[in-house]
Amino acid sequence: MPAVQFTRRFSMAHRLIADAASKCAVPHGHNEFVRVTLEPTAEIAFGGSNHAASFDQLKRRWHGFVDRGLDHAFQLNGADPLLTWFRTHEPERLKQVLVIDGDPTTEALVIALWRKLEAILAAEGLPFRLAELSIEETPTNTVTARGLTEAERAWKLGGWCDRPDFSINDILPPETWS
Repeated sequence: MPAVQFTRRFSMAHRLIADAASKCAVPHGHNEFVRVTLEPTAEIAFGGSNHAASFDQLKRRWHGFVDRGLDHAFQLNGADPLLTWFRTHEPERLKQVLVIDGDPTTEALVIALWRKLEAILAAEGLPFRLAELSIEETPTNTVTARGLTEAERAWKLGGWCDRPDFSINDILPPETWS
């Protein structure tokens, strides 16, 4: 059966603190592309709609999440002191702070977004499975997943990545992310 693939662009900022000598320890940004490939798990209605689900159905909540949750978010390690700064000085910006257990690398983001999209597909009842998810961080650096290991599924990245809402952290209550 034919797979469906779509791409969305977003801008982000992050910093990595695990390696203090890294140039990525200084906050900086990227214009990124997230590309997903979905494979149908139901038969295509040949002679009728000729698809298992429309592009609109498949993209609506996912693109909403990318546009409202990811775009212009600041990605931080849950242990980053900047998180405390935002809580104290700019709590209104917490909705724009994506928090990951450990450094917010592109590899970690791929795992988090894989889990987020699986939650969205399940919540929408869409007859598709996620086959591949790639993030192009720069024109020369891309990270791709074609499934998750048991360890990646068990990783406590944050509950936000397993909910089908627009949340990107667990600092704010889930009802504020709709």
